[in-house]
Amino acid sequence: MIAIRKSEDRGQANHGWLEARHSFSFAGYHDPEHMGFGPLRVLNEDRILGGTGFGSHGHRDMEIITYILDGALAHRDSMGNGSTIRPGDVQRMSAGRGVMHSEFNAQPDASTHLLQIWIEPDRRGVEPSYEEKHFPAQSRQGLLCLVASNDGRDGSVAIHQDAALYATLLDENPPVTHRLAVGRRAYVHVARGEVTVNGQALSAGDALKAEGEREVVLEQGRGAEVLVFDLP
Repeated sequence: MIAIRKSEDRGQANHGWLEARHSFSFAGYHDPEHMGFGPLRVLNEDRILGGTGFGSHGHRDMEIITYILDGALAHRDSMGNGSTIRPGDVQRMSAGRGVMHSEFNAQPDASTHLLQIWIEPDRRGVEPSYEEKHFPAQSRQGLLCLVASNDGRDGSVAIHQDAALYATLLDENPPVTHRLAVGRRAYVHVARGEVTVNGQALSAGDALKAEGEREVVLEQGRGAEVLVFDLP
């Protein structure tokens, strides 16, 4: 079964300093038809004005992945971590028993564009932890690059869930195929550009849900940056 979630159908919020698009119910946006997909609970596309950001706030029992599209994001947390992530960087924070953190646009005069992803963990109350990895463009060009997994294989960040997240850049490349094991589902999010997924033409902000399918085929990419979630 294939279902399409168009960009314009997502929830929207504009706080002046933050413009956000919510693929699933989040904060003031509530849609009982879009509460998540398997353990994938949040996929927010955020644009943060220069010099602004999220002050210190808390999380618990959630795997939080930040994927930078443009700009730079400064992170500080109660575990003592502090860094600035940029395009190609993937940050993972396992909130576990509880953690406080802040996130600010590290650029004073330009916006930062990112995806924030929350995945429900397979167990609660773990020790909070933090990890970040850089995935250069050439590792994603025309390839499905594993950036997050349950065991940190192939250099990915490790999450507490039987899920895998792949990133790819597609621009007139040959088709890219991800095969799904029996009982697995896929969520494909187009971060930018245009691409055809299982015969469906998608553009920036669109998503495709696949259940009961044997594979996900991405082709005819035009300046596309795409995330593919393999989920239980």
